[in-house]
Amino acid sequence: MKKIVYSIFMIATSIIALSVSAQKNNGDAELFTYGGKSVSKSEFLRMYTKNINNQKPDFSEQALRDYLQLYARFKMKVAEAVKLKMDTLPNIQNELGGYKKQLAKTYLTDKEVTDKLVKEAYERKKKDVRVSHILIAAPRGSDDTTAVYRKIDSIYKSIQAGADFDNIAKAISEDKQSGKNGGDVGYFTALQLVYPFETVAYNTPVGSVSKPFKTVYGYHIIKKTGERAARGDIQVAQILVAVQTSKGAEGEAAAKSRIDSLYTQLKKGVNFEKLVDEYSEDKFSKNTKGTLPTFGVGQMVTEFEDAAFALKNPGEISTPIKTKFGYHIIKLIKKTPLQPFDTVKTEMSKRIEKDGRIDIARQQFTENLKKKLHYKETPEALTKLINAIPDSTLTNGSFKASTYKNMNANLFEMDGGTVFTQADFANYIENYTKGKIYGGKESTLRSLFKNYTDKALYDYQENKLIDENEEYRNLLTEYQDGIMLFELTDKSVWSKASVDTNGLKNYYENNKAKYMWPPAIKAELFRAINEDAAKKVIKELNSTPEKSQDEIAKAVNGDGVQDKVVYESGKFEKSKFPAGTSFVAGKYSPYYKNEDGSYGIINVKEVYDQPTQKTLSEARGYVISDYQEYLEKQWIQNLESSYPLKINETALKSMVKK
Repeated sequence: MKKIVYSIFMIATSIIALSVSAQKNNGDAELFTYGGKSVSKSEFLRMYTKNINNQKPDFSEQALRDYLQLYARFKMKVAEAVKLKMDTLPNIQNELGGYKKQLAKTYLTDKEVTDKLVKEAYERKKKDVRVSHILIAAPRGSDDTTAVYRKIDSIYKSIQAGADFDNIAKAISEDKQSGKNGGDVGYFTALQLVYPFETVAYNTPVGSVSKPFKTVYGYHIIKKTGERAARGDIQVAQILVAVQTSKGAEGEAAAKSRIDSLYTQLKKGVNFEKLVDEYSEDKFSKNTKGTLPTFGVGQMVTEFEDAAFALKNPGEISTPIKTKFGYHIIKLIKKTPLQPFDTVKTEMSKRIEKDGRIDIARQQFTENLKKKLHYKETPEALTKLINAIPDSTLTNGSFKASTYKNMNANLFEMDGGTVFTQADFANYIENYTKGKIYGGKESTLRSLFKNYTDKALYDYQENKLIDENEEYRNLLTEYQDGIMLFELTDKSVWSKASVDTNGLKNYYENNKAKYMWPPAIKAELFRAINEDAAKKVIKELNSTPEKSQDEIAKAVNGDGVQDKVVYESGKFEKSKFPAGTSFVAGKYSPYYKNEDGSYGIINVKEVYDQPTQKTLSEARGYVISDYQEYLEKQWIQNLESSYPLKINETALKSMVKK
């Protein structure tokens, strides 16, 4: 069998050469050289316009010259990485290989079909739909779903004859969650359910019942019960009071009384966040002042969702509502309607790529590939192989590809000579199934064959992308350059500054004057979650004998809600604290309020009114940062010496625009 194979190693070592070759062949002017290597005007302009963060390009001579200096240094670093053979390192090869696979997916789908799917999903998102459904599940691994279809078809005909949909759903539907509610799945929007279900739901008129249709779960019938303008997304905060169900009616009454009392306080002007802090029993939102993540239709229980979206203006508070989680009071933070298509297109495209419907675009791409590569099958060879495989070897897990190693008839070929044999497919069967299948032999193997041919076409074209697609080649080159540069910079600057103990110490000793403490204090700092906790800290500080920070924190936090107070100790600059704060050794400061609503208490141990020298340990973070900068400057000087920069001034000035 003749096959074309591109290893990760070959790709990693050839990308730069391919890129440079392509640039030289287009007759492009040489903009600059660095140590015998060159960069063209087109490469420079492509990177310049790409890296200006969507700003209007500045084509003044100074702007171009400044970026040229940056880009030249970047190219020098990449050249040095290649010289050190960093492109052959296993970690870089592996990372590049993973990125290559992920990037290729973008180019191995039918873009026209993908764009239509994105637009279709956006149009559907303009509406929320509500349906009920009846599900008859198809047995796992079953090839023959005729019996399942006959059952769902019989149900459909009975509904058409006047039988009650809801009652049948309750009695027969194998979706037990919705079945108990007459099949109701509530409102939803595009990209929330599997594509076939979504499509039928949107295409069925309100009040109508769909014909039976199939998804991965089995056969369904849908009754469309509602359609409305999309609600969009919403963010709210909540106070939750849970019901102690173990106490029966007494627990229910207690929770209702508590939520009503909190609502009364809110109506009188009591701060919502204060009540969240003191009374809310949702441990996940309690630390965010009750704020919940943004959500949309179908993501919360119906009662909560309806109450939230009923709120009109930010800051508005709902009356208490009940869900299966307890009693809630909801505060509106913001509503976000469906954004314009151009705004959400990119994000929706990413979601489509992860959604099952992208298979439609990939299948169309595969069909186009078959035409492009002159794909040709030999059906009789496939039939001969299938007939040669005993049913029992696949059902009992004893299938071995080696049994068929001499069956070398061509199953299919592409691109004028790349062929795949019966033995090749036998290897695929064993690897894919681990020698065991769950359905009937004939249909399962033919389904596997389709997967096999699709994969062969896909892999073949993926390996040709680097030659055929300049954009793909450029992106792959940029990624390789980036990961090599990261590795080299880490080795030459970042990690070196941390591990070079002697170098770091010498740099500190030669630059000690840079690392001074301004007026500072040595102290214990307490951060209290609210004013009550701050007062408790003060009380503990006043107690005798003197307690440790840990003892104070434990006394304030107690056995209930933790982290009412946290602490740290050390040396701190005076300027970090509110203006006018009194610092007296052996005394604690009056508590003060921080911007985030917490409270601070300073227990002062020592006061340093004059600047003092920081030790290397105290200044270590600053010293490492400065030493890294020093190492990078030295490194760049060495690179510029090894790779002398020569600018084609004529080419540079030809790009200038006023």
